[in-house]
Amino acid sequence: MGRRWAARLSLAAGVAALLVLVVFGGLVSLVLMGVGWAGLALSAAGVWWMLTHTGRIRVLAVLLLVAVPLAVLALYAAAGLLWVVLVSLGLWALAVFAGRAALVEDAPPAMPEHPARRAERPFLIMNPRSGGGKVAKFRLAERARALGAEVVVLDPDRPQDVAELAREAVRRGADLLGVAGGDGTQALVAGVAVAHDLPFVVISAGTRNHFALDLGLDRKNPARCLEALTDGVELRVDLGYLRAGGPEEPAEPGEEVVFVNSASFGVYAEVVQSPAYRDDKVRTILEMLPDLLAQESGARLSVRGDGPVLDAPQAVLVSNNPYQRGDSAGLGRRERLDTGELGVLGVHVGSAAEAAELLLRGGQQGRGLTETTAREVVVDADAPVIPVGVDGEALTLPTPVRCRLAPGALRVRVPRHRPGVRLGAPPMDWRRVRRLALTMGRAAAGRGPA
Repeated sequence: MGRRWAARLSLAAGVAALLVLVVFGGLVSLVLMGVGWAGLALSAAGVWWMLTHTGRIRVLAVLLLVAVPLAVLALYAAAGLLWVVLVSLGLWALAVFAGRAALVEDAPPAMPEHPARRAERPFLIMNPRSGGGKVAKFRLAERARALGAEVVVLDPDRPQDVAELAREAVRRGADLLGVAGGDGTQALVAGVAVAHDLPFVVISAGTRNHFALDLGLDRKNPARCLEALTDGVELRVDLGYLRAGGPEEPAEPGEEVVFVNSASFGVYAEVVQSPAYRDDKVRTILEMLPDLLAQESGARLSVRGDGPVLDAPQAVLVSNNPYQRGDSAGLGRRERLDTGELGVLGVHVGSAAEAAELLLRGGQQGRGLTETTAREVVVDADAPVIPVGVDGEALTLPTPVRCRLAPGALRVRVPRHRPGVRLGAPPMDWRRVRRLALTMGRAAAGRGPA
């Protein structure tokens, strides 16, 4: 019933948005709405020119980004229709919001939980710098030791091999491994846990905690993750691996790089390799992007998977299970971590017109953006070595780079009670909204679907 009424509200608000324009503004308001869409497209082109040029063209692009919105608003105000357009846009926003809410179907089945016995000798590694000092703020080391865990707090002034620390703990008899830190550190220790078939605990003490987010853990209070040591259940999730170069044969131990979230290639990976990136991110990006987007520098990539070959994408993201549709930047969430498939996202924007089209499509798949899934992905290039961003860490690897998943390889111990994953609404689909509003209404009245 709720979804049916949300769909009806969406259709009503969409019709009302058009009626407001027609009734109060007539043909002029429709023309001005077209001007608004043109202004949005021109602004997208301005962003593209700003990113792909330097010097005078970049300055002109910035001026364009400022002038276009102001000019559109001035035209609306001069015609006395600014309030009409704003009301119409508000109704349209309501229509989209209600429509997406109506399309949220029953939540997908959760990843199966398995019983887990309490570990006798848990071993945890904690990075005091992660997340702006969450280890100290939440007294994670003290709390973990009180629960019987052996804890190693990394020395910020002395680089340490966290994978070797984990392997040494296993040799001493550790029966559970865990990390309080960023996703890159999580991945290193997770690989050791898989190699020894040990359960792994994620403590959300990093800055972004994407892996913890998709496991349904509490990112605001990482201390709650320690409940996995005393009252936990086990999830069997996939783990990603990268293998650099070489023939297609089983890799030797240590030859593969582990990732829990994603591996990125192309523009982003090139930028984060720069020594200047950590000191001045914005300036470094603006200086490097023109040549990278125009492919005047950096390697020319090709991506092979289960589907068509992606030729010369500017950026590629290969993820441990696909991210939600409509959330292609990899900033959102994965519905599951046990599908056994890699998510593959390729971006290629070659002109201001394509940049504008991508913006107006709301980042949906089409020209310039390719989303797919694959069991294995091979990223090749016209260079012997390419930069790769692996869970936020900058690496360089020989080509080709092979990406694969180990289905269900990682035994993640999580608290029995945790916030869970709140999924976002799906992309808007007006046909489905209309069918939902009308068909469910007829079914409810006993007439059945059309």
